[in-house]
Amino acid sequence: MRPALCSIVVVDDAADVRGLVRAHLRLSGRFEVVGEGRNGLEAVALCAEHQPEMVLLDISMPEMDGLEALSRIRQVAPNTSVVMYTGFDESGLADRARELGATAFIEKSAAITGLADQLAEVQAGTAPAPARAVPPAPADPSPADELDSTVLGEHLERFREVFEEAAIGMATMTLTGRVVRANKALGGAVGLPSESLIGRSYVDLAPDAERGAVAEALHRAQDGTGEVVRFEHGVLTGTDQRRVLATAAPVRDARSRPLYLFLQGQDVSAQRQAEEELRQSEQRFKLLVEAVQDYAIFMLDPDGMVASWNRGAQRIKGYTSEEIIGQHFRIFYPQEQRDIRHPENELALAKLRGVYEEEGWRIRKDGTRFWASVVITAVYDPDGHHVGFAKVTRNIDERRKMLVDAQSNAQALASANTDLEAANTRLAREAADQAQFLAVTAHELRSPIGVLAGAAQLLVQRLDELTDEDRDELAASIAGSAERLQRLLRDLLTAARLEAGAVRIDPQELQVAEVLNRSVNAVRAAHPEAEINLDAPPGLRIRGEIDRLTQAVDNLIANALRHGAAPVTVSASEVDGQIEIRISDTGPGVSTAVQERLFERFASGTPRGGTGLGLFIVRELARAHGGDARYDPGGGHPSFVIVLPSARRGADAELPGMP
Repeated sequence: MRPALCSIVVVDDAADVRGLVRAHLRLSGRFEVVGEGRNGLEAVALCAEHQPEMVLLDISMPEMDGLEALSRIRQVAPNTSVVMYTGFDESGLADRARELGATAFIEKSAAITGLADQLAEVQAGTAPAPARAVPPAPADPSPADELDSTVLGEHLERFREVFEEAAIGMATMTLTGRVVRANKALGGAVGLPSESLIGRSYVDLAPDAERGAVAEALHRAQDGTGEVVRFEHGVLTGTDQRRVLATAAPVRDARSRPLYLFLQGQDVSAQRQAEEELRQSEQRFKLLVEAVQDYAIFMLDPDGMVASWNRGAQRIKGYTSEEIIGQHFRIFYPQEQRDIRHPENELALAKLRGVYEEEGWRIRKDGTRFWASVVITAVYDPDGHHVGFAKVTRNIDERRKMLVDAQSNAQALASANTDLEAANTRLAREAADQAQFLAVTAHELRSPIGVLAGAAQLLVQRLDELTDEDRDELAASIAGSAERLQRLLRDLLTAARLEAGAVRIDPQELQVAEVLNRSVNAVRAAHPEAEINLDAPPGLRIRGEIDRLTQAVDNLIANALRHGAAPVTVSASEVDGQIEIRISDTGPGVSTAVQERLFERFASGTPRGGTGLGLFIVRELARAHGGDARYDPGGGHPSFVIVLPSARRGADAELPGMP
């Protein structure tokens, strides 16, 4: 008699993962998939409805993550064994899952061919709880398998080291904001051991009054309304008052689906304390200005009307604040200067130059004159809007130098602060770019390798049992994953060599048409459906290395197919003794906000995935050939252009990348 099948619910936000798991479980002959869900809410509902013997539950999912769903499943289906199935490999996460009632913990990076056996062991009660999956070693590993395993292991280990030892706090979180990995720096920023953050909702770190704002910021990062969301919040750490400045961004797969959230945080308590001290200092300065009696210090609005008045102004000029505020400051000037509009000219010069100084006659309320030294400074708000003028008047016998030196020092300090802020912004951007690159690269390696291994072994071992639909899905998965790996490894190797200055060009005289034909034919072979037009007149010649040049052109064609709109046009022409290779499409082009950084390392013009190395490689390869690369927004046909010296400029010219 055939044993009864184990009923199981499969929950994962990726349809292709659910399909692969469903096929393996069905072919094992031991499990019946009674339901599939995309998030924690659906998982709870399915378990309440079917009361399955087992549920295979992903962790990072929208709306409700796996850890939150786990507790609810234990309530609605107490006899159901919950197996956590995730791409996260943090050991502390497994411990947290066990505390919440998980029966086992299996990593997606393990060979999927062993998944049914592992689930059977969990069902029989023979597997450790939670169990971390260990991929079985192949019976006869080939040198290529061993090399792939070594390379992947080195990349993953390097990512872990960078993550753990980074000076800035970093964490990976589920799409609902639950921490699954945190480094020591983040623990230091929030005043808690990093291991205690695992499985904890990040929102719970903030005081009650700020939790709504933190939750809203994480939601914006997850749902795509803000690609990188910046927010600040306090931290509940007893008597220690801390402030954390954080940025959160989604890490996406090749289809632009959010996988999980990546967060960076740093302790800005000292900075905020310094700002508060500055605010108090400014308040004290205001009180000081009011108390000064030897200087007339007052504000004018942009039209020259008196807006404030200190005691020194009242003593020197004779007006009370009630008498003078709201009147034009030209009342202080002799009639002859008013007639030639000298006061208005002073304001115009102050606004043009930033500050205006002079010595001259001024008139008191009683009509008497005094010789004054005057400084008028244009005042701008933090957004750069002109809000008025600051005016300081004193007798010529008073020490002028003291005030001038103080103003000069204040301007120098403001300039230094601006330079420091710009440097900090640049460093933060570079750190965020590199951290994002590491996170995306680790995921880009893990996902296609897992799909390749699982799909290939399924085809080899159980080909005859697969349906035509199963075979088509697996073949498409293999082809897509292999192409992703080849492109990623090629870009990583080329970028590393370019960065190390190890790229050497062996120049030969080449026909431009031959280079472009080679690239276009290769892309057409990989993408038969692609609409690509080629316009390469004969006779155009360059000196260079054909493999490197086709790599650069390949990257631009692939970029146009992925981010632009058909048709893609590849053309070449000679302009002022240089050869321009132009790849254009009919898409919307790159936004002006990112055009300046397009060719930098790790920069990306769209949120649709990728390492941000493709355009960097194109530019550096063009420069290695004595040329350059640029982006041309065009007039409705955006283009990327590679500019290279024509071979007519001299066959013996040495290229920058030549040994």
